[in-house]
Amino acid sequence: MTSGHTITVEQGSERVRVVHDGQVLAESSRPLVLRETGCPVRYYLPREDVRTDLLAPSDTTTYCPFKGTASYWSVPGAADLVWSYPDPKPEVAAVKDHLCFYATETV
Repeated sequence: MTSGHTITVEQGSERVRVVHDGQVLAESSRPLVLRETGCPVRYYLPREDVRTDLLAPSDTTTYCPFKGTASYWSVPGAADLVWSYPDPKPEVAAVKDHLCFYATETV
């Protein structure tokens, strides 16, 4: 990590739900909570808790010098709504096999 930039990943106890256009895309009581300097808190959900059958792979990828290269998925009407790090940097290795959504709610 560079000076002043930190990332922490910890096991969360919140129940997290993702709903898009009235459809539940994911629900998990075992999210990983990622906190990164300058960014909103993000919940990374285990793949088993996500309705991956509703997601379509996207050609989009992005690179983060702190987390690695992200792959994306879309749902109808919402391109690149979901992402994951298939081969994350060692500092955030825990997020491997977890998916993150732009909009989540805790319940």
